Amino acid sequence: MSTGWIFLGVIVALVLFAFAAYNRLVALRQRVDQSFADIDVQLKQRHDLIPNLIETVKGYAAHERGTLDDVIKARNSAMSAQGPAQVGAAENQLSGALGRLIALSEAYPDLKANANFQQLQSELSDIENKIAASRRFFNNAVSEYNTGIQQMPAALFAGTFGFTRKEFFDLGTARAEVEAVPQVKF
Repeated sequence: MSTGWIFLGVIVALVLFAFAAYNRLVALRQRVDQSFADIDVQLKQRHDLIPNLIETVKGYAAHERGTLDDVIKARNSAMSAQGPAQVGAAENQLSGALGRLIALSEAYPDLKANANFQQLQSELSDIENKIAASRRFFNNAVSEYNTGIQQMPAALFAGTFGFTRKEFFDLGTARAEVEAVPQVKF
């Protein structure tokens, strides 16, 4: 009879451990989902700011239509992207287009001095910093989640309960551009 109690105790311990591991994985998955939603909020703010920035630039640089069209096209593409991989790629294109738009201010001193443009540029810079922080938080959450589903003993049942590997919010092809060391010449 004592062997039966030991066996029952082991079964109960395993079931409790499985519940604890399952709940931990659910919490990690929720953290990943919540952190992606945080990125989405920051990206929405950036998307909402872009039309105002374009309208301000239009008045000063009307003949720079190609750059303005590129920003609009990249914004629309970014707004329709789904999932971390597509959103990351679309947002990288938008960042490049915005960089070219901001660079226009160097060619137009009146635009550069415009208070509205300066305010929009400052807001955009602030949002870009928030997006970078949100990306770091998201990638950390994804790393913890992916590690959690691959560690034993959770790895034994993670796939059965629908826990699959998540993608990082990666720079993709823009990584080489970001990691390049700028050349300074005097």
